[in-house]
Amino acid sequence: MTRSRILQPLRQSIARPLAQPSRNAFSGSVVARRSMASVDDSAPSEAAKPEEIPPPAALLLQPEFNHLTGKTDEGAVRLPRAVQSLYLQPLRREQTYGVPTCDLQLRSYSVPNLEFFCDFALRAAYYLNLPAFGPVPLPKITERWTVPKSHFIFKKSQENWERITRRRLIQIRDGHPETVQIWLAFLQKHAYYGIGMKANVWEYSKLDVAGQLDGNAKSMQEIVEAKMMQHLGRDKTAGTVQKVQELLESERFRHQ
Repeated sequence: MTRSRILQPLRQSIARPLAQPSRNAFSGSVVARRSMASVDDSAPSEAAKPEEIPPPAALLLQPEFNHLTGKTDEGAVRLPRAVQSLYLQPLRREQTYGVPTCDLQLRSYSVPNLEFFCDFALRAAYYLNLPAFGPVPLPKITERWTVPKSHFIFKKSQENWERITRRRLIQIRDGHPETVQIWLAFLQKHAYYGIGMKANVWEYSKLDVAGQLDGNAKSMQEIVEAKMMQHLGRDKTAGTVQKVQELLESERFRHQ
């Protein structure tokens, strides 16, 4: 077989025009509708027009709500302010004097849980009108233990354990002592799992503390004396003699 006979079928296939089918049936129907519309231009304008069917992509496109800017598009439903605030940083109160009243230290082995509860504590302080600062990352605490897996000559086969404690500090300034106690009680009531709390609270009194304590001592002494007499029973009669007499005069004791 010669070379010309081998290349002849290839040349014929290249010379033939390739058949290009229509891209899709939907485009063909659109072209047909447009041609019909151009033919029927002489029809009256009052004729009923067919309803326009939106494409599938337009049905999926819906107006979105931007939680960062707080702007809404036409037809979008605005979320409540309480829900919008969850996507933003916690609000803070401004301090007046900068006097620290409480230092709350949070500890946990899990960083996500710790960050979540710090955010919760800051939001609770804002709604209680407490100027809160933080959370400030404190140095982590690393603990390691070495445990032998076996005994005697196999003591060298040991296993190491490590535990890292993460810490955060939240400070309350210019807070009333009662409000700070309410804040701490609220955090303790809604405590998150895996979170440990330690609080240092400072209370400030007036200069005349000694006179105030002397005035309270008298009222406290009267209350203590009344309770001591009540518990010791000095202001009450025992009544044992009357009970013994009633027992001796009872019919049941006589029959026995």
